[in-house]
Amino acid sequence: MTSIPRAPLFLGLAGLIPFLWGAATVVSDDLAEFALNSLGARFVGPYVQLAYGSIILSFMSGVLWAFATKASGAQAAVGYALSVVPALWAFFMVGGGPTSAAMNLIFGFAGLLMLDFAFSAWGLTPRWWMALRILLTAVVIACLGLTVMI
Repeated sequence: MTSIPRAPLFLGLAGLIPFLWGAATVVSDDLAEFALNSLGARFVGPYVQLAYGSIILSFMSGVLWAFATKASGAQAAVGYALSVVPALWAFFMVGGGPTSAAMNLIFGFAGLLMLDFAFSAWGLTPRWWMALRILLTAVVIACLGLTVMI
């Protein structure tokens, strides 16, 4: 396994903060009350996770699109088509109540990991890409899982 460069690793880990914060406010009533009073309802519990999760799925569509530019012919066409799936998933599937929306985000991030694997297998990603994506996806799914269970 190739080591992950520091900048992508640190930025990726920083990108977990809204998921971790949302999970923390789900499991701690005191923290949720503090966040509600000081930051507002948008930054408490599942709401921060759902909004941010939708943004990240859309962002990752752009990342996959960039990887698709390295392909040619039919592989490029498939890559471009697959790259829009995470953003469309977030748009169409993240709605309704917080439990169903969080479940759909879990499925979206799991599906994104499969797309990451495909792009990696096609040689379109950096060598360290899957190590980073597995780490980040595991944390995201665990945080969203707490929201679903509680």
